[in-house]
Amino acid sequence: MKKVTGLGGVFFKADDPKAMNEWYAKNLGLTTSEYGTTFDWRQADDPSKKGSTSWCAFPKDTQYFNPSTKPFMINYRVENLVALVDELKKENVIIVDEIAEYDYGKFVHVLDPEGNVIELWEPKDEADEDNVAG
Repeated sequence: MKKVTGLGGVFFKADDPKAMNEWYAKNLGLTTSEYGTTFDWRQADDPSKKGSTSWCAFPKDTQYFNPSTKPFMINYRVENLVALVDELKKENVIIVDEIAEYDYGKFVHVLDPEGNVIELWEPKDEADEDNVAG
């Protein structure tokens, strides 16, 4: 079973997310919004399939990364999130929440052995994905 298929996003805490977005836009040319930026790409093995990777600065007091105390969270793109969660439960991986489904895909959060929260994302339609994770 294929598990992680790619990097879905990089999320980190910032003292001032708006200023951070502005700095990255000015100095590194990122096109940012209040949600950061999205890097669109096509899959190497099938260029007809689109994908995206998100980059986003969160407020330093966000609860979204809980229960991790780390100032970052990585989002991984996966195939068949339900089956993967079943496998992870068998391996006694801590599943932080229930699978949530949105118009752009399914999400769940798990913890790695050092307590880092990891967001797993199964995009809704990898063949024509125009939305971002989050």
